[in-house]
Amino acid sequence: MSNIRLFHPENIIENTTSLLSKEHTHYVVNVMRLKRGSNINFFNKNGEWLSEIVFLDRDRVEVKFLNKIKQPNKTSNIELAICLVKKSPMETILQKATELGVSKIIPIVSERTEVKELNFERANKIVVEATEQSNQLIPPEISQVIKLKDFLNNLNVSTKLLFADVNSKDNLKKEVLSEAKSLSVLIGPEGDFSPSEIELIHGNPNVVPFTISRNILRSDTAVISAISLVILSITLINCRIN
Repeated sequence: MSNIRLFHPENIIENTTSLLSKEHTHYVVNVMRLKRGSNINFFNKNGEWLSEIVFLDRDRVEVKFLNKIKQPNKTSNIELAICLVKKSPMETILQKATELGVSKIIPIVSERTEVKELNFERANKIVVEATEQSNQLIPPEISQVIKLKDFLNNLNVSTKLLFADVNSKDNLKKEVLSEAKSLSVLIGPEGDFSPSEIELIHGNPNVVPFTISRNILRSDTAVISAISLVILSITLINCRIN
């Protein structure tokens, strides 16, 4: 059985000890029921370390960081720009986008979004847990909620905006994915963008419309399909290059 993995945002130094947070203490003692001498892996953007529990009580756990077992990875160049949806599908989106390896999640408000706010404390908890589960090192950044128009106006000139357009019949092109420094996958709200918003999106010089299905997909399904398609396309390109 592999060791449990916990995110530790602070700097980790080998052969030093650290007290666990209240949340991690509860998880280790009451959920996982670990004992003194048990091993835990702690990770952050700098890598992953093996640790050992050197003291354990009901409300206090101290670990010793032993040795580094994983070096930091190259950060993904794929971001997700997603129109806010209701709580349950939004939590699925946060979880699955993290598992698939996006580097940033940008919550967007459009004309047809029913939800206008995001619970950032809950959202960050979800992406951290998904990072722990999926054997990654860096939870995606979650940016502040932004209006669609402002998102388009602030889009970096080096970023290709991959628009999952229900009206598009175009597949992703190799040159678009291989030449872009960063990629932002844009997913609309339930009911799609309004005609004026679609016109605004298509007017952006960096937009690349593409199709993910002949069917109309829910937002959470569309996110999984679109990101998976982008990753698969990039993987195939890299295989051909190598």
